[in-house]
Amino acid sequence: MPLTRSLSMTSLSGLPLWEEEDLPVDDLLLFEVAWEVTNKVGGIYTVIQTKAKITVDEWGENLFMMGPYYEHNFKTQVEQCEPPNPAIKKAMCALIDNGCLVYFGRWLIEGSPYVILFDNGSAAWNLDRWKGDLWETCGIGLPTHDREANDSLIFGSMVAWFFKELTDHLGDSPNVLAHFHEWQAGAGLILCRSRKIPLATIFTTHATLLGRYLCAGNVDFYNNLDKFNIDQEAGERQIYHRYCLERGAVHCAHVFTTVSQITAVEANHMLHRKPDVVTPNGLNIKKFSAMHEFQNLHSTNKGRIQEFIRGHFYGHLDFNLEKTLFFFIAGRYEFSNKGADIFLESLSRLNYLLRVHKNDVTVVVFFIMPAKTNNFNVESLKGQAVRKQLWDTAHTVQDKFGKRLYEALLKGDIPDMNTILDRDDFTIMKRAIYATQRHTLPPVTTHNMLDDTSDPILANVRRIGLFNARTDRVKIVFHPEFLSSTSPLLPMDYEEFVRGCHLGVFPSYYEPWGYTPGECTVMGIPSVTTNLSGFGCFMEEHVSDPTAYGIYIVDRRFRSADDSCNQLTQFMFGFCQQSRRQRIIQRNRTERLSDLLDWRYLGRFYMHARSLALSRAFPDKFKMELLAPPQTEGFRYPRPGSVPPSPSASVHSTPHHSDEEDDDEEPYDEDEEAERDRQNIKAPFTLGATPEGKKTHPGESAN
Repeated sequence: MPLTRSLSMTSLSGLPLWEEEDLPVDDLLLFEVAWEVTNKVGGIYTVIQTKAKITVDEWGENLFMMGPYYEHNFKTQVEQCEPPNPAIKKAMCALIDNGCLVYFGRWLIEGSPYVILFDNGSAAWNLDRWKGDLWETCGIGLPTHDREANDSLIFGSMVAWFFKELTDHLGDSPNVLAHFHEWQAGAGLILCRSRKIPLATIFTTHATLLGRYLCAGNVDFYNNLDKFNIDQEAGERQIYHRYCLERGAVHCAHVFTTVSQITAVEANHMLHRKPDVVTPNGLNIKKFSAMHEFQNLHSTNKGRIQEFIRGHFYGHLDFNLEKTLFFFIAGRYEFSNKGADIFLESLSRLNYLLRVHKNDVTVVVFFIMPAKTNNFNVESLKGQAVRKQLWDTAHTVQDKFGKRLYEALLKGDIPDMNTILDRDDFTIMKRAIYATQRHTLPPVTTHNMLDDTSDPILANVRRIGLFNARTDRVKIVFHPEFLSSTSPLLPMDYEEFVRGCHLGVFPSYYEPWGYTPGECTVMGIPSVTTNLSGFGCFMEEHVSDPTAYGIYIVDRRFRSADDSCNQLTQFMFGFCQQSRRQRIIQRNRTERLSDLLDWRYLGRFYMHARSLALSRAFPDKFKMELLAPPQTEGFRYPRPGSVPPSPSASVHSTPHHSDEEDDDEEPYDEDEEAERDRQNIKAPFTLGATPEGKKTHPGESAN
């Protein structure tokens, strides 16, 4: 589902289109190969799914996506049909006739691209032979126990076989362009190039294998990029064969791309090739007709979260929900990589600050990270049942009260409030109140964890002592499962939940891009990110004062962990000091950055990569001036005019109540600010080069 934003808030309506000659797509076939086509595993699925619409708009019926076949995914996401291209049909038949099943259809997402799905199970009998081919071709051996690597080889071998049959049938026209994503698709690229199949190739790494492993092991990664013995590190982690597939694909591709500047620095050291193009990740932005609609959605969904809180904290609901802020962190359960470690420590410090300042602001923090569980927590289910029972009781008494009041008024009497409710009504209400009594603290987690004692989040919650006590101003709710609208506990989809929160906190140490803060931005929700995430670097480069626009960037690259933790604490404490009006103004500014993340603009980076790949693979047919890469427009947002020179000056020294409004609030005019943003888009920068005036940080390669 496309995310939405306001039409009247757009700030880049005058952004010039990229001046480059369009590719002759009628004489080309584009294939995107990825393990996550119709198969949701992680963030790459989001990249491919959201980018499909603009790619289909450009390529039409000549775009095909390739991935693994899973029966459930195929039945629920794909409409099966016949291939429109005879050459593709013949190539598929060649594999099917040899016992390797291939499926074709339309992926039921926006754009409805064609998909070609390969059934690994039907071709598994070829594994040993294909392992031998891989060893003889490039000296890479795969161990028997690594199921994922073996599956990637089966998939890659079928992809290479398909491309061989296809190009044999097509001849010299149309030319084929294949874009491979991540190491799981790397085997197919390596085999295509080793067999000299005539096609242009692009390889995109969304995160290096070794980088993710090293960061998960609490290594000082970015300060030691040039000091690692890459082969040794990969071998010690028993991923050397995967690393070889990844590095082989990187060096075999005509064009190598990655998703952010920080990952480009990493790839240069880990994979020993500098990316040719940086291709930032975007989102589909669907515009609202009125700017206030996303604010209304925030209010509506916040109410639904408040209902959950009423049930979860029953018996301890001694804080005002109208003065309660909802923070959250979401994503893969990578405790250190996702920054959950410094987030928990910062929450402990934030709790101390809020208690010392004796304010009545309460922060409820949600951890949405899937972990191993066996069922819902009984106490959590009981809480929602108690809340519902109270709600039903209140409505029963309300109906009786309303009926008797109505009848008394019809008779012209002012009823005696002491007699309008009988003894039974008071008994029902007293029983309902007694049912809310609780002798235990509200649970920290909503599920029964399989490994409660060694779970990193729960272990750190015990260390910092945030057990949802009455005196705590910071409460924690760990929801170890992805959100679903069918859940009996928190029946909300992820997008609805994000819209209902006040702040997303993603202090990642290793985050090649970071879709979660990007999704918050598009929905007008402020977020915390870091200068080690691709999203954070992108915003630092394009927005002159990210904090004023609700993008808080924690410095985790050039500060110690303790300093970063203090900075995060101050960001959150400052956010708690804002009044309701200030938060509304900030959400308006945040949402106005949506255009920066729209695929309509970021898709041009992929266009450049395709042009470059074709010029290298077929230099006689496709020409490109390599000395002068096409310029892409840089967006440099100024500080909003309503923000004073110091961010601290725009907030008060003590927290405001959520419902409090001041007559002397800072002036704010939406149309004025939007117009100022349009007029202050600064000069473009050149993709792939260091922007003028930007210093090279330690550890970055200058070549």
